[in-house]
Amino acid sequence: MPSNGNRASAETQQPENGFVGTRKLIRPSLAQHALRERQFHQRNNPVVLTRSVSSGAAASSEHDSSHAEAFYFQKQVQTQTLMAFVLEDGERIEGYIEWHDRNVIKVRNGHRILIYKTSIKYLYKVGENHT
Repeated sequence: MPSNGNRASAETQQPENGFVGTRKLIRPSLAQHALRERQFHQRNNPVVLTRSVSSGAAASSEHDSSHAEAFYFQKQVQTQTLMAFVLEDGERIEGYIEWHDRNVIKVRNGHRILIYKTSIKYLYKVGENHT
């Protein structure tokens, strides 16, 4: 019975995470009737893995992204660079980028403004020469 002695000594020692005892893997069983009720359809035509032409240029450029835009915005967030955003309607907004995601940029300039990326004509760092 040396195995019981080893097991008892192993259970009395506490690991670093504080768990005492043996761990048990619990795997839920999938009911057999659930497998029988599933219907699998066979496709006659093979699936073609290409981009849809109808999705437009904006969607295709999004898939071809090198993430350069995300890196640029993240750098401006970290360095708190004063940026100027020129919108499609000609409005100019200056401020610091707080955060950004795929569709919007949150700008802080005394107020907090969410700007949709689709409404931005161009942007630049304030103090740089721009035309």
